[in-house]
Amino acid sequence: MADDKEQQLKDIAAQILKDKVCPDLAAGATQLVPGEGNPDAQILFIGEAPGKEEDKQGRPFVGAAGKLLESMLEGTGLSREAVFITNIVKYRPPNNRDPLPAEIDAFLPYLKQQIEVIDPTLIVPLGRHSLSVLLPELKISQCHGQPKQKNGRHFLPLYHPAVALYDNSMKQTLVEDFAIIPPLLKKITKQVK
Repeated sequence: MADDKEQQLKDIAAQILKDKVCPDLAAGATQLVPGEGNPDAQILFIGEAPGKEEDKQGRPFVGAAGKLLESMLEGTGLSREAVFITNIVKYRPPNNRDPLPAEIDAFLPYLKQQIEVIDPTLIVPLGRHSLSVLLPELKISQCHGQPKQKNGRHFLPLYHPAVALYDNSMKQTLVEDFAIIPPLLKKITKQVK
């Protein structure tokens, strides 16, 4: 099953290139950063867009925010290899600016395909950009760490790990919110069975 899903995810990445999604963004980026991880993951983390390090390596969340994400995962007994990590926008915006609404709209169909293929038990939007795409009626400051359900899917909105890099006082909030993941996953899994 995982091999089949892995191929489907590769096909989605190939389709983005073939469709020439956001050619202006692509021209300024080193490469496409489609996402990585376990194609059978129970948890799908979705950020906003690749940064400088991600653009260089072609992997999501490998810069400072990525290292913090990994340490948060380890703190809950999860590994990067067990989850799938992607972004809404798959090319680095110039100077790490926020993705534009048109760029988000252009990449959204591919993100939806990734969600369908992976079919995670829990989707974790990281930060306000991914939250505004997946659950537009919510604000991250009001709903972080609170499980949500929409269209038969389970969500746990969390602050983007980068927030703790700029404001150290947010690190404890992130730690507490990440701690919700394992028991929430157990609870959802029991409901599904």
